[in-house]
Amino acid sequence: MTDLNIRAATAADATTILQFITELAIFEKAEHEVLTSVEMIQQTIFSSDAKAHALICENEGQPIGFAVYFYNYSTWLGKYGLYLEDLYVTPAARRTGAGKAIFKALAKIAAANNCGRFEWSVLDWNEPAIKFYQALGAQAKTEWVGYRLTEQQISALANQTE
Repeated sequence: MTDLNIRAATAADATTILQFITELAIFEKAEHEVLTSVEMIQQTIFSSDAKAHALICENEGQPIGFAVYFYNYSTWLGKYGLYLEDLYVTPAARRTGAGKAIFKALAKIAAANNCGRFEWSVLDWNEPAIKFYQALGAQAKTEWVGYRLTEQQISALANQTE
């Protein structure tokens, strides 16, 4: 694969992004958790008040991967950070440099925005991804444990009476 191109996604890519999200979820054995739609992707990534952004990786003009990211903030650094929510490259395009090209594009975005961090999460069983990240020079966080509230839990907490 010599004709790789990384570009900012557009609203016209929403169907492709949903396809990649679904393929990623199947790989992660969580297809049943995909609740989004083309319309939701268009609203949350491409509307004027979007908080997330996406990149498309193409080979010879054909989409072969994507990344979705957003900015967070480090109070200790006093800087924004770039958080990679999802990265996916189609199985046929793996080991072609596409993943590294996407990471390099994201690193350039982080550098251009003076980000103090570039972070992401990986499932502990995804050994190929872990090896790839280590080859990039990334280090696993060992002291921090991620927590999450679901939409229902957010609502319950927000509406809790004192």
